[in-house]
Amino acid sequence: MAASEAETERLGSALAETLPGGTVVALIGTLGAGKTRLVQAFAAAHGVPREAATSPTFVLVNEYQGRLPIYHFDAYRLRDDDEFIELGPEEYFESNGVTFVEWADRVERCLPREYVEIRCEAVGETSRRFTLSRIGNATNNIVEEVRRRLA
Repeated sequence: MAASEAETERLGSALAETLPGGTVVALIGTLGAGKTRLVQAFAAAHGVPREAATSPTFVLVNEYQGRLPIYHFDAYRLRDDDEFIELGPEEYFESNGVTFVEWADRVERCLPREYVEIRCEAVGETSRRFTLSRIGNATNNIVEEVRRRLA
């Protein structure tokens, strides 16, 4: 639970300290649930100016250069899996960067076999619930490590 934006920042920092290059993060949640805000916190922890990390809703993918490359997809406006595939996500997934996919549930069949899933839920004006889980084995200890860093 992130009771404030400061706690969302802490989660973004913990993710930045934990996620290795090549990690794909599927972000799932409604409008205003904190998906973009979490990516901004992650990017800021990697040295990317906060104003540079924006929602890719209209451009579909943003790239930020931090300590690692950060790729930020938004599947909200896509009609189907084919439109997502046309963006070339496999190249991003196989890179040494960290790839975030907002609205990942809309393109779930296009995601790699192994990724970190973060469900985002607004539970108050500034409070959010983030539920982390791992899909597949490559992300084996990531969720546990993030929890340890937040404890």
